[in-house]
Amino acid sequence: MWGFDSKKMVMPLPGDALAGREQAVPVPDRHYVLGTSLRDYPEGTAMAMFGMGCFWGCERLFWQTDGVFTTAVGYSAGFTPNPTYEEVCSGLTGHNEVVLVVYWRDKIRYADLLKLFWENHNPTQGMRQANDQGTQYRSGIYYFDAEQKAAAEFSRDRYQEQLQKANAGTVTTEVTSAKTFYFAEPYHQQYLAKNPNGYCNLQTRAKTGLPTIET
Repeated sequence: MWGFDSKKMVMPLPGDALAGREQAVPVPDRHYVLGTSLRDYPEGTAMAMFGMGCFWGCERLFWQTDGVFTTAVGYSAGFTPNPTYEEVCSGLTGHNEVVLVVYWRDKIRYADLLKLFWENHNPTQGMRQANDQGTQYRSGIYYFDAEQKAAAEFSRDRYQEQLQKANAGTVTTEVTSAKTFYFAEPYHQQYLAKNPNGYCNLQTRAKTGLPTIET
């Protein structure tokens, strides 16, 4: 992926961020795997958004989960409107690589999505994930309502307790309200379905040695 640059490890100030553009990136109407809409979500669904490092593997994790209606990858939690992938990788947008998960409320709990989040990456690494370094690879939970906020903060605190017992570090995950989600370019959407041998940075418990979390 992208080489080390110390400037990419520090969040830019809003006034220093790239200007971006008014035009949004066009994306396909349908999910490449699920066949569901990428933009229009039926009644009975809710949205969740997570940053877990490179968004390719994160998206596959969630689209393979029962109860998920659709997924998409994009950029959020920064300042630049409608950024490009190259701009996000420059470290000058403040955005994170994120996955948007739209799930059926009656088929899967938000707490179950949080469990997948905690147990499939390393949330103790700050502005990096494994060999990927930069602000766009930070661990993040972006909540859409007060119920999600409470659940996310509770799960963070519970997981920190588990880490402390295992002497396994400190959670660096940012937990904050969801900002505008900007769709990533079409070739990023469902990337690992189109490129089965493509890069996936997900770090499972087997790789990190980190504990599980009880929900």
